[in-house]
Amino acid sequence: MKPLSPTEIRESFVNASQGESERIPLPGLHEVLWDDREYLGWRDPQARQRGYLVYWRGDTPVGIVLRASESALRPGISAMCSLCRITQPSDQVTLFSAPRAGQAGRDGSTVGTYICDDLACSHLIRILPPASDMQPSPEEILAGRSESLVARVEAFTSDVMRTA
Repeated sequence: MKPLSPTEIRESFVNASQGESERIPLPGLHEVLWDDREYLGWRDPQARQRGYLVYWRGDTPVGIVLRASESALRPGISAMCSLCRITQPSDQVTLFSAPRAGQAGRDGSTVGTYICDDLACSHLIRILPPASDMQPSPEEILAGRSESLVARVEAFTSDVMRTA
């Protein structure tokens, strides 16, 4: 992922007003390992139900504001993130909703999906199995996971940006 500046991040949100975008708390960008990410995702430390996701769509950063469900999944079961497709304990996967862009979002239309609670899919896909003659190389596995993660993030944000 190409690095993002605070200005690029604030201007990227497709489902927030300019005023809302200006109030979004940004993560510590000096700590981000950009080469090890498909998207930048973080939770609001002051309001844990809020989350944010920004990625590069071609040469344009696209960001969406997310809201975590207040209801948790049943304890003791496994759940799968719809972005990275990694199965985890249910308390590590959360239903997030995003208001649609434009008037549809202002009218209350939302899109929802299950995502890793900490929005750290980029880290999880990098946990690779040991090399084996029975499967592709770890580099090939990571490349496939990365490509698939970006495709699913693009599909989700496209759905958010669809106004009707």
